[in-house]
Amino acid sequence: MHPYLQRLHAAITSVTGGMTAEQLKRHPEGKWCAAEILEHLYYTYTGTIKGMEVCLEMGKPQARRPTLKERLQIFWVIEAGFFPEGRTAPERSRPRGMSAEEVVQQIGAKIIAMDDVIGQCEHCFGPHTLVRDHPILGPLTCRQWRKFHWVHGRHHIKQITRLRELEL
Repeated sequence: MHPYLQRLHAAITSVTGGMTAEQLKRHPEGKWCAAEILEHLYYTYTGTIKGMEVCLEMGKPQARRPTLKERLQIFWVIEAGFFPEGRTAPERSRPRGMSAEEVVQQIGAKIIAMDDVIGQCEHCFGPHTLVRDHPILGPLTCRQWRKFHWVHGRHHIKQITRLRELEL
């Protein structure tokens, strides 16, 4: 497994380890619980897998050239590792009610599947090829997709860590 995704998998496993279903569902008013955060991450991994599979099926990358704004966003988020707070998640990645137990059980396999399909794309199209557009950041290489998921996941792991400490 690629180191970024290996760290992601280990961090999610560590932060959720030993959490009960009740703890996974606890949250302050108006905020997501840990299970919903994991479900959001699960859907982002699913979206990346589907996007990469389209590239493989079509036999070519599905990315356009990035705009200047996208280049700056990519630098800030992926290269500098800064994930902005307070951004609303795209509709397709918002929680839909997956059970806490189910998402905890399945998220690791989804990361492994994502690693596999990104690796296939990197093998087919090369490590420096813009392979697929991220819905907010724009066109990314396979390495950038992996690092995005690490930076994004780390952002949410911090949230789950804070939720673990809550006494509601």
